[in-house]
This record gives sequence, C-alpha cells and structure tokens, in this order.
Amino acid sequence: MKTILCFGDSNTWGYDPSQPRRFNTNERWTMRLQSNLDADYRIIEEGQNGRTTVFEDPFEIGKRGVDYLLPCLESHHPDLVIILLGTNDLQTRFGVTAHDIAKGAARLVQIVQQFHHGFMHKPAEVLLVSPPPVLEVGPFKDSFVDAEEKSKQLAHYYEQQASELGCHFLNAGDVIKTCDQEGVHWNKEEHAKLAKALAELIPSILPAA
Repeated sequence: MKTILCFGDSNTWGYDPSQPRRFNTNERWTMRLQSNLDADYRIIEEGQNGRTTVFEDPFEIGKRGVDYLLPCLESHHPDLVIILLGTNDLQTRFGVTAHDIAKGAARLVQIVQQFHHGFMHKPAEVLLVSPPPVLEVGPFKDSFVDAEEKSKQLAHYYEQQASELGCHFLNAGDVIKTCDQEGVHWNKEEHAKLAKALAELIPSILPAA
C-alpha cells in the first residue's frame, strides 16, 4: 500500500468558509481524494489552521510547518508528500514577498527529499501545490492587505522552485478558486475539484503496487 501525506493548512484541515465548522469526511479534499483513489493508496490528513511554511507567527505559537514536518515524516514514512502551504504566509504581519514564500515551501520540499529512514526504500516523492489566489474580502481582509496581487505570483515561483528541486508541481489555481465572499478558504465544490485533479495525477507520480 502507498501512503500519501497531505501536509497543509486550514484548507487541508477542511475549514468551511460559509459557516463555523469543519467539512466532514465526505466533503474535504483529502478524504474525497481517498475515495477517488483505489485501495492501494492510503491518505494521511495533516492540515492545521494557520500553518505557515517557515515563518514564525508573532501571535500564535506552533504554526510553522518547518517545525512539524520532520516528526510527521518520522511517524508516517510516506511514499508521497503533497505540500499545499503558503496562503497564511501572505498575511500582512509576515511582510514577505511571493518569492520568499516559495522559498519557504522549497525548504519543506528539501526536508522531505533529505529524509530517508532505514526502513524506507527511498525518500518520498513530493508534489508541491501552489494555493489558489486569495481575495481581499470578507472577515479576513484586514489580515491580508495587499495579499491578493501577491498571491497571483505564487504559482510562478512555486513552479520555479519545483523545477530546481526536481519535484512534482501543480498549480491549484488552474483547478479551483477561493470563496468569493470569504476570500481565503474554499467552498465544498472546490474540494471536490481538487480531489479529482489529484486523483488523476497521483498514479503517474506514484504507481500503485
């Protein structure tokens, strides 16, 4: 069986933009992906609200993906890691460019590529996914001032980093969009679209046993 670790933020966790709840297992993209793949694949959900790539949040502790990724790899020994982070890095309080956000994502890719435990046949494959652009609307707009234009640049820099590191790449913005009213998270229908796109891509990256 092939293990796929989905390492992301609140959109991987399943944050519903329309009401205060988490999407259920039939709605969020990770579990829809599981249902779209055959029995030779096992999905591990690893989404955290507010997670960044490498940047320290001055208001909330424990949000840096770089701090948690290695223990997560040691726990699960995945065959493929899907990294879908960067949206939270766009927040005004971090003050970083799209290029630097992509560099943060690249650091996570390197951690996966360098992790090769003795029980593993080889390091995990990595699929780096650039998040769709955010919109400066709704309840989070004050936290994402000037983030909309910056978010449109992420795909370019993520693809550049993926090419340099020799990992796989997907621009989620080609497949889904954020909620028009809320601006940061994805509606249920978008989760389904992303799951379908990933289910079509993954067998070419990680053939079933």
